Amino acid sequence: MSSAVGAKTVQEEIYQGARILEAAGIAYGMRDARRLMTAALGVNTDRLTLHLRDDLPEAARRLFHEFCERRVQREPVSRILGGRLFYGRWFKNNPHVLDPRPETEILVELALLRDFETFLDIGTGSGCIAITLLAERRQATALASDISGEALTIAKENAVSHAASTRACFVISDWFASIEGHFDLIVSNPPYIHPDEIPDLEPEVRKGDPLIALTDHVDGLTGYREIARGAQNHLSENGRVLVEIGSMQGQQVQNLFEQAGFVDCAIHQDLDGRDRVVEAFAQKT
Repeated sequence: MSSAVGAKTVQEEIYQGARILEAAGIAYGMRDARRLMTAALGVNTDRLTLHLRDDLPEAARRLFHEFCERRVQREPVSRILGGRLFYGRWFKNNPHVLDPRPETEILVELALLRDFETFLDIGTGSGCIAITLLAERRQATALASDISGEALTIAKENAVSHAASTRACFVISDWFASIEGHFDLIVSNPPYIHPDEIPDLEPEVRKGDPLIALTDHVDGLTGYREIARGAQNHLSENGRVLVEIGSMQGQQVQNLFEQAGFVDCAIHQDLDGRDRVVEAFAQKT
């Protein structure tokens, strides 16, 4: 990325960066340019406006240009910055974990509507769900599992960052294979994209997220089958399950849980009105 003639201030560099990003086909060039500039300057997002008329220091200019070049190659902003906000907290991420999505916050909000003391997060990835629930419920404890040791390394770092490490245990597990105990709540955002849909995903998703976190290479429903099959053996009385789903999977996933003996199953929508979470309760004894 080359500097435009006379582009010296923070604001001018942001405008130039936004134009280059938009010319590369990135829909929200100005938004991304502002986020990248904030990181290049090392200031909080809400302080950027105070610096817009300042001359941009050379070191920050070079860093901003590097960030923009990476973004032009469709590297996600969160990967460039090494993390993103989720439910108001900063979570580190890297190519070993799924980039947290705002839609997943719906699952967190649903979880917080009822009391729980112990919970299991299957496929924790960055730990954003488990650690957020621990931060919001200071008396709760969690077991967070993932099949990837690299993912658990990031989750543990995030747990330390948010003062939740003493109330969380992390274990490598293929679904319930290494899980012991009973929990008031089981949450999961399993890989649910059908393999045929992978080529049509945005470049940021295909390049930024680990394939193992996106698809089961079967039909996108393997995770739900495994959770529906095993969850009853690990739920406390009146315990419940919350799983994130693809927008077209609601009825299929609800049916899987009902066939496994769960009751009061429900499909919840996200803020855009799309099916996003299935809720199911353990069969009452």
